[in-house]
Amino acid sequence: MHTKSIARIIGFFSFGFSLILFLPILVALIYGEQEVEHFLIAIGVSAIIGQLFVLLGQGAVHELNNRDGFLIVVIFWFGLSAIASLPFMLSAHLGIVDALFEAVSAFTTTGATVISGLDDLPKSFLFYRQLLQWLGGMGMIVLAIAVLPMLGIGGMQLYRAEAPGPFKDEKLTPRLSHTARYLWVFYVGMTLANALAYWAAGMTPFDAIVHSFSTVSTGGFSTHDASLGYFQSATIESIAVLFMILGAINFSVHFIVWRKRNPLYYFQNIEVRIFLLVILSAVLIVAVILKDTGEYAGYTSSLHNGLFEVVSVITSTGFGTVDFSHWPSFLPVLLIFISFIGGCGGSTAGGMKVIRVILLTQQGFREVRQLIHPRALLPIRVGDRVIPVQTTQGVWGFFAIYVVSFVILMLLIMSTGLDQVSAFSAIATSMNNLGPGLGEVANSFATVSNSGKLIAAFAMLLGRLEVFTVLVLLTPEFWRE
Repeated sequence: MHTKSIARIIGFFSFGFSLILFLPILVALIYGEQEVEHFLIAIGVSAIIGQLFVLLGQGAVHELNNRDGFLIVVIFWFGLSAIASLPFMLSAHLGIVDALFEAVSAFTTTGATVISGLDDLPKSFLFYRQLLQWLGGMGMIVLAIAVLPMLGIGGMQLYRAEAPGPFKDEKLTPRLSHTARYLWVFYVGMTLANALAYWAAGMTPFDAIVHSFSTVSTGGFSTHDASLGYFQSATIESIAVLFMILGAINFSVHFIVWRKRNPLYYFQNIEVRIFLLVILSAVLIVAVILKDTGEYAGYTSSLHNGLFEVVSVITSTGFGTVDFSHWPSFLPVLLIFISFIGGCGGSTAGGMKVIRVILLTQQGFREVRQLIHPRALLPIRVGDRVIPVQTTQGVWGFFAIYVVSFVILMLLIMSTGLDQVSAFSAIATSMNNLGPGLGEVANSFATVSNSGKLIAAFAMLLGRLEVFTVLVLLTPEFWRE
């Protein structure tokens, strides 16, 4: 393990985060708010920590290996969440645990909260809260790979440790730094388009910008307690649905569509097709039940509310226009279950990812066919592509560890006093980076105990880093030379 190289890179990351914190200071100056000193304190702490690590890493010449990459990513996400909690303590006057929970929720794009009275909070603080989601959506390390030439060596190890989905070695271009830049170009461009659309639909420029942060990142934070329901606008909700879906589609597909200048490629990609089919199926089920149970007067309102909530949940965004936890029949549980599917691999969405669900389903059917034809060679295919055995084994391993981790964390949070429904949805919404849950955590985690919030925060990081990146550090083999 190359300690100096690790320290040097962590130092650059921390120092880079301190520079980003000047953005909410600019917002505070524009609106004449008194939050400047709070962000200056956070900048100072982040810069000092960064400088210390850079000094510790002086003289580092080693190329990173896989273990270094895992350790850097975990230290960065856990450490940056702690630093990012400072403005929550200073501006929102939260306790240490609540501030850490809110920072982790923002940075992992989960969207769960312990804060109420958002409409009355300073705009610079609200901007900062949304900005964290936007940075966490694409990933700060992907940004660093794009802009820091010193990560040209060993950057792939960091990319593998942070990138979502089973195909972590794939790049859009031969050079990883170019891939990272393309990803961020598309991410920024999509955010700008979303902000302009919100503005044209009637949002103020401030609300349009910050809601575009949390829409494209599929984070779900809002500047209002009523979330997007505050605006009472079908147009705004339709724009949100479009950009939530775009954010939950693999960014490599966006890249190919742009390169070929052919939007029809979205429908040629099997993962995108299955993703859209799952959305369509869930929307139809929800709309029919909402209408038949009399929850809404007609099919139009049932379809509208069903579409918004299904898309919000499956993309792990968590925006709300209604409280789906009070919907009739099995609908609340259905929505929590589809959050496990999540969006496509290589997107900003949470969950297990559509491509993994496709591979798991195909493997299940293959085992049935193998019983009929025990000597046959039956490869797993996605479209015209034969999936390597190593990848399919990795998907099964991920699924097994995901389920075991979920069960353990659910039992732990139940031991803090949550009932079964609340505990199940609390861990589901945390690991799937969703936000809203059922029962006690339907709208907020404010009433959850401090130990419960810490468990949920750990589950958020575990889900965002796709389990293995965190758990590999807990194995004795990782620390052996």
